[in-house]
Amino acid sequence: MPHPVLASPDLIRFEGDTPHLVGSRCDECGEVYFPATDSCTRCTATRMSPHDVGHRGTLWSWTIQGFLPKAPYNSGETPETFRPYGVGYVEMASGIKVESRLTVADETQLQIGMPLELTLIPYRTTGEGEVFTFAFRPSASA
Repeated sequence: MPHPVLASPDLIRFEGDTPHLVGSRCDECGEVYFPATDSCTRCTATRMSPHDVGHRGTLWSWTIQGFLPKAPYNSGETPETFRPYGVGYVEMASGIKVESRLTVADETQLQIGMPLELTLIPYRTTGEGEVFTFAFRPSASA
């Protein structure tokens, strides 16, 4: 089965059907970045390698996005069709914190430290079909 069209294909790689975030790692000091970058702000080195940031993490902080974001947000939603969504910082195994949409927008279901896993959600529709972005959902193994 082919993988879906992604809004930012450089941020995701697949292991089978499981999406993983792709960042970079400094070859000199080991600092990890997401999204990937060309240089290290920690030691100023410019030798960076692709790094699998992973697909599981824990919720570090969160909020509910209650209004339609301004441009360059381009989901195709209007003020009339917009639905609030969760946004959080997810701490990955490397310690890096990734800002992401959450699949949960109910504050009673979100708790700091809860395990999350990466998934893909519809972001917008184009003439060619649906385009997806990444989000984190409560871990099925929790």
